[in-house]
Amino acid sequence: MARLTIEGKTIDVANGTTYEEVVNPYQQEYSGRISLVTENGKIMELGKTVSTDAEIKFILLTDTIGHKTYERTATMIFMKALADVIGDPVKADAKVEFVIGDGAYISVKGDYKADDATIAAVSKRMKEITDSNLPISKKSYPIDKAIELFASQGMEDKVRLFKYRQSSSINVYTLDGYHDYYYGYMFPSTGYVKYYEVLPYEEGFLLLLPDRKTPEQLRTFEPRQKLFNALKRTTDWSIQMNVDTVGDLNDQICAGNMEDIILVQESLQERRIGEIATEIAAKGGVKFVMIAGPSSSGKTSFSHRLSVQLKTHGLKPHPIALDNYFVDRSITPRDAKGDYDFECLEAIDVEQFNKDMLRLLGGEEVEMPTYNFKTGVREYKGNTLQLEPDDILVIEGIHGLNPKMSYALPEESKYKIFISALTTINIDAHNRIPTTDGRLLRRMVRDYRTRGASAKRTIQMWPNVRKGEEENIFPFQEEADVMFNSVLIYELAALKQYAEPILYSIQKDEPEYYEAKRLLKFLGYFLSIPTDSLPNNSIAREFVGGSCFPV
Repeated sequence: MARLTIEGKTIDVANGTTYEEVVNPYQQEYSGRISLVTENGKIMELGKTVSTDAEIKFILLTDTIGHKTYERTATMIFMKALADVIGDPVKADAKVEFVIGDGAYISVKGDYKADDATIAAVSKRMKEITDSNLPISKKSYPIDKAIELFASQGMEDKVRLFKYRQSSSINVYTLDGYHDYYYGYMFPSTGYVKYYEVLPYEEGFLLLLPDRKTPEQLRTFEPRQKLFNALKRTTDWSIQMNVDTVGDLNDQICAGNMEDIILVQESLQERRIGEIATEIAAKGGVKFVMIAGPSSSGKTSFSHRLSVQLKTHGLKPHPIALDNYFVDRSITPRDAKGDYDFECLEAIDVEQFNKDMLRLLGGEEVEMPTYNFKTGVREYKGNTLQLEPDDILVIEGIHGLNPKMSYALPEESKYKIFISALTTINIDAHNRIPTTDGRLLRRMVRDYRTRGASAKRTIQMWPNVRKGEEENIFPFQEEADVMFNSVLIYELAALKQYAEPILYSIQKDEPEYYEAKRLLKFLGYFLSIPTDSLPNNSIAREFVGGSCFPV
């Protein structure tokens, strides 16, 4: 018997009892589905069995980890249904490309198409699987056996991935004779996935799933064409460079091809920045280039590289950081916890910004502010600016796309750019890399290098950063004239050597330990590359150091 402490009460449970059986009596007390548990602080799937005395806590579907578990399980059910419809797992060649709103876009490569008939058949088969509440088992295979198993199903992406794994075994999930690998936790059976819809989108499928905050409700899918186009362009670049998954990247590293990969990737990005500059110059009358994007998207490096390209068109760009228009610290709004809310629009002196921009537009000379982050006060040091006919302002800040930020400026004078690091390289065909993980690692490395901030502190503050992005940036992204994806196909292999040591510094008894452990496991898929050959104007330099720009 094991003694479990749950919600302050102790119960005796027979060893070998699954955690699904343990939590069932408590489910009616929670409005959200219990998805996982923690056993003495360690996350456990519900299919795991009790083996020791422990303090047990519940993870719900509304928690981020619980929601990711739902996504993975739904993905496996989709892949199983597709294999059944096609009649052969080898021919059911599909890849989870990226997320558009609440849906995962899944491309197809086989001799079939995501037509109405196939979508209807996959939807029907998924319902049969979920209604039957089929078990999803987890078994550890010796790595050679796992490779052999996935090779038999035509999953060559997993074969390449596991070739570089240092562990001697791999956890394989099995659903009704179908085998797959997933990076993260899974439900013990298919009945947990009740809400989903398969839709046609572009040339593939869209697997629509509930939002984390409303896990029992599907929202109407809203196509985001500009976001899709930006992601698709980067995916096409990956295919062009023969780097579609982590296994592909590791192969290129081992083959000694990384200098060429880096040069091609940087050239593709520079060409895209040049195209954007050409669009701005051709539009005519643009005086304000408004750049917005989430944390660690590379806004500063991008604004400098765009400025260089604008100069090739005879324009004279002037960078302006919206941060210089912060209100004084003494009147900065505070959030519900009493901390300064630097992410909200009210933290910016919007009225003064618009007054200054209108004066510049009218040809007046304006003294520009500089914000002193140490004293928390906006300062004026005699830095003046007056616009000539060929001058253009490159304005960068998180609120750049919010219409309220530039309410007084004529729309025809503005060109709006949304930038983000939208990761498109996958761990394998069925395991995409969340874009937030890439940005978190970027910020962690940069803040440790430039501000002495620990990895623990970065992880600690990340939820608040994400909350600010959801409220202040993402709602306006489709209003941009253009989107730019700042992600680099090689960057996670470059960030690895900087991120691992600071992640290892987080101790086991600290709340951030399990997130650090997850990120370390994730980085373990990548071989590391040196950063010596990175160009000094690369966006990656903003994070690892050595940039030629003042970042």
